[in-house]
Amino acid sequence: MTDSQLIQEIKQGNTELYSELMRRYQRKILAFVYHMLKSSHMELMAEDLCSETFYKAFRSLHSFREVDASFSTWLYTIARNTVLSELRKHRSGTLPLEESGVVPVAPPEVAPEQAILRSERVHMVREAINNLPEKQRSALILREYDQLDYQEIADILGQSVSSVKSLLFRARGSVKIQLEPYFYEPVFEDMRGMKSR
Repeated sequence: MTDSQLIQEIKQGNTELYSELMRRYQRKILAFVYHMLKSSHMELMAEDLCSETFYKAFRSLHSFREVDASFSTWLYTIARNTVLSELRKHRSGTLPLEESGVVPVAPPEVAPEQAILRSERVHMVREAINNLPEKQRSALILREYDQLDYQEIADILGQSVSSVKSLLFRARGSVKIQLEPYFYEPVFEDMRGMKSR
């Protein structure tokens, strides 16, 4: 069944089908919420806010109209608004929560040194993204992690497509500038006195 067919069935009273919609989108929404919370060190709340997103969507499903947006766009918009609301509540100087420490697992054939370097690079990229302003960060996550097109991102963020492209351009530039010191490999001049004889 397509999302549209599921939604029609749910609206007609087959509410148990909502679990199928959740199954389709839960991982993506959870990842999106997690990335939005990371810069505020509140990622431990990601699962709760993901659940809240799906609860809000279920309660408002009767008002969802496909002519206005796709279900996924509508769901991401609810997730973003839920996170922003929570961030506003916690902005009044609360202590940051401990980081959850998600570390990618390297395949067994990768040497430990390579796994550590890869993990450090992933961490640096995530930190660079977390340092972006909220709209740039959201646009970059939706584009690079969730593979959404420009129009979908524009709908979620309430921006024009050209504004989204501009946000992405600035976000990528900022990430590049933040990472340059870590990935720049200087070329050393030949050391004097070490000439071969």
